[in-house]
Amino acid sequence: MTTSATSLLSGLNGQLPGLRALYKDLHAHPELSFQEVRTAGIVAARLREQGWDVTEGVGGTGVVGVLSAGDGPVVLLRADMDALPVREETGLPYASTRTAVDAEGNEVPVMHACGHDMHVTCLLGATALLAANRHAWRGTVVAVFQPAEEIGGAPAMIDDGFLERFPHAEVCLGQHVGPIPAGFVGTRPGPVMAASDSVRVRLFGRGGHGSMPETTVDPVVMAAAIVMRLQTVVSREVGAEQQAVVTVGSIHSGTKENIIPATADLRINIRSTTPAVRERVLRPSSGSSAPRPRPPAPPRNPRSRTSTPSR
Repeated sequence: MTTSATSLLSGLNGQLPGLRALYKDLHAHPELSFQEVRTAGIVAARLREQGWDVTEGVGGTGVVGVLSAGDGPVVLLRADMDALPVREETGLPYASTRTAVDAEGNEVPVMHACGHDMHVTCLLGATALLAANRHAWRGTVVAVFQPAEEIGGAPAMIDDGFLERFPHAEVCLGQHVGPIPAGFVGTRPGPVMAASDSVRVRLFGRGGHGSMPETTVDPVVMAAAIVMRLQTVVSREVGAEQQAVVTVGSIHSGTKENIIPATADLRINIRSTTPAVRERVLRPSSGSSAPRPRPPAPPRNPRSRTSTPSR
């Protein structure tokens, strides 16, 4: 480790008790996407105490801190803040018991099940060290605390003028906790994390009474067929050396067991590691945006109304 790096990490051990307490507090008080008001307030207050130039409300609830230490490169450090609509069953003394109303008006349990509480804690620890040891580095750091990672908070920040309002970064560094041994940092050549696409599908059938299914077009059966077909996208249309995940996380249709509904809704999540794989998964029938050519139709005899069975 170089002398400057050693100087930069000076004071880390003294921060650890406070960072542990911060992590437990954030974990016990998770907030859904674009609802991270409490979390954003904690982040903004800590950055100001450390000496950062702070902007709040970027892209909704995003927080951006800027700190300079002379001439040098601009580096962006990023953490996300939102939690998921998941009920926590860890039994931890600081487990979340919170519920919240989601964007569709449903009351849901809330949990930091994806590690964003740890991401915030780690970045605030880094910003504290950078601010306290400005003599050990040169340049400008942009600390980005992004809202709504689960549903598109980054585009919201960009739409709010992020690229024009803050220094243009030459390097962007992110992090994510993962199932590796404690005390280790993992990386690899090439993609480390996957891109994520969410797709909503509504199927239109023809509803009716459950006792007369022959008079209906059942969207539940249609949905079941689609779910099973989607299982072959990765296994049969993505190369074995490539990586992708297709998950149907939600199916909603109907309200009563003896009534065939008119519609069914599916929510699908797609993970991919390269643009080519993403394109392939999103358009599995052709592998590209170009439509697949149809074979010419066989000639028809307008007088013929029956078919001859094969022998």
